[in-house]
Amino acid sequence: MGRPAVVFPDAVLLVVDYLRAVMPGVEVGTRVPADRDETYPEFIRVERLGGARNSLVTDRPRVDVHCWAGSEEAAETLTARARAHVHAMAGRRGDTTVYNVREVTGPQWLPDSTSGQPRYAFAVEFSTRGKEQP
Repeated sequence: MGRPAVVFPDAVLLVVDYLRAVMPGVEVGTRVPADRDETYPEFIRVERLGGARNSLVTDRPRVDVHCWAGSEEAAETLTARARAHVHAMAGRRGDTTVYNVREVTGPQWLPDSTSGQPRYAFAVEFSTRGKEQP
């Protein structure tokens, strides 16, 4: 008999949903808003950039968090808030448990190459447990 098929939760959706809940009023998503300058002067984009399966039942995604704002100071402040919340993310999230949140890259200044808008980014890894499929 072979190994069971295990499916892992969407790591990006976990972070997006969590940040939306703890940072009301801040636009959080997976894409850069088309009307970002007028409607969304501040926003956060979350993306998965790899990571690896730790074991048969655990995944360890690497997630990047990019924070845009109207000034360098505002972008740094938004990043500091998001970073604090992401590091506090461990625990039960819906029907998923998040554990072992670890920073991979601290905040770095990355002005947007398209718009010139101020942006900072940081990266974390964390573990999640998958669910066996029938």
